[in-house]
Amino acid sequence: MRDHKKLRAFELADELALLIYRITMSFPKEEVYGLVSQMRRATVSVPSNIVEGCSRETQNEYLRFMEIAFGSARELSYQFSLASRLGFVKADDIPFCTQKLEETEKVLGSLIRSLRNPKPIQPTPKPL
Repeated sequence: MRDHKKLRAFELADELALLIYRITMSFPKEEVYGLVSQMRRATVSVPSNIVEGCSRETQNEYLRFMEIAFGSARELSYQFSLASRLGFVKADDIPFCTQKLEETEKVLGSLIRSLRNPKPIQPTPKPL
């Protein structure tokens, strides 16, 4: 079992979820069952899949849940972009949230790449 709390990807995803919930509170009421719901589900999916992946036994299962988390982060990026272009996001929130989204995707992407291509363990040289 892995400890999700030790992963930078989890920390960023958790911060992002809190941020998206805060931002979507000011969206128009008619979006409660539309974009607000979609964005909240996507943002909660990211840290949730990281947590679930960390509880899996095999490396392949762990990798699969990190890939799902990454997909949810990408989905959220589009939804945030759409909400911004529709004028639902306050202009002051756009740069910070965009940066947080990009950082989360970058860290998750790096984790996934490292799981797909683990570095071989170098044998320790024997003393002469």
